Amino acid sequence: MRFDICTLFPDAFTSYFNESIIKRAQDNKQITIHLHNIRDFSEDKHHKVDDTPYGGGPGMLMTPQPIYDCVKKVQKENKGPVIFLRAQGQQFTQTRAKRLSKLKSMILVCGRYEGMDQRVIDLLADEEICIGKYIITGGELAGMVLIDAVSRLIPGVLGEDESSEEESFSRKLSGKKEYPQYTRPVKFKGLEVPHVLRSGNHKEIEKWRRNKLK
Repeated sequence: MRFDICTLFPDAFTSYFNESIIKRAQDNKQITIHLHNIRDFSEDKHHKVDDTPYGGGPGMLMTPQPIYDCVKKVQKENKGPVIFLRAQGQQFTQTRAKRLSKLKSMILVCGRYEGMDQRVIDLLADEEICIGKYIITGGELAGMVLIDAVSRLIPGVLGEDESSEEESFSRKLSGKKEYPQYTRPVKFKGLEVPHVLRSGNHKEIEKWRRNKLK
């Protein structure tokens, strides 16, 4: 899968994407990630990308021209849907992640400041997504969350497809959260690993786990 990210802060992504599962997925050519700096597309001589909102109001808005030109350039190589990451978007869920994981590519546009000029959203957005009912500084964190969640669902990325099927909110666990899990040592700070998990009785272990789903 191909991800193209349009952002004012491309460097914010490099550290996270160069570690662990996401790095391995890139090394194995299961996903590719391309970063595009929206500021590079500004026609302002100072590369300005924000301005005050018409009608007044707090903060600054991202102006439409740099975002529009950035996305249009990316669309020459990426024909996937354009997804705007902003607080006004639809809630990101595991169901949505599964749907997106079936795509071949997508373009993510990261919001900043107090938002974006609505016209660029009207012209370009196929979908708007937020990761939760809270405010964060920009769409970059949301982009990392989305790419991580979607990439895990691409066959082969986790190494074992069963790993993703048994995770929280998966269909196999009927949308419930995970059961408690333990590793060595058997005793820690006066707390002990439940005996059933050490019994070797897989039927009883499965029963215990399903009873412990919260």
